[in-house]
Amino acid sequence: MKLQRDQLVGQNVVTACGEGYFDVNGMRHSSSLLLLPQGLETWGSGGFASLTAVDFEKLAQSGADILLLGTGSRQRFPAPSLLSPLMAAGIGFEVMDSAAAARTFNILMAEGRKVAALLLID
Repeated sequence: MKLQRDQLVGQNVVTACGEGYFDVNGMRHSSSLLLLPQGLETWGSGGFASLTAVDFEKLAQSGADILLLGTGSRQRFPAPSLLSPLMAAGIGFEVMDSAAAARTFNILMAEGRKVAALLLID
């Protein structure tokens, strides 16, 4: 049984989230984020309603094997036609609220998976 904390040096970890913010490695971000284990990018000013096919084409180029789509404070599903770039690239995806996506990102990243999370703020 291991009793010490894992040290994820050089990896992004969501350390807190709440209404209107995400903390990544202890640093507060008040905008939507595209989060990768070793990368972080601010994601536009729009929320779920502003997602387009171009956004999903960009997500398909993230290098991830799985994409977690955090849709804000509640789970909402994008139109299936928007997801076609992910399916064509063979990228698995899960849709959930942003807090659940942040928690799931931490778990998959700690397992060494090639994961990306788009964490949207309403």
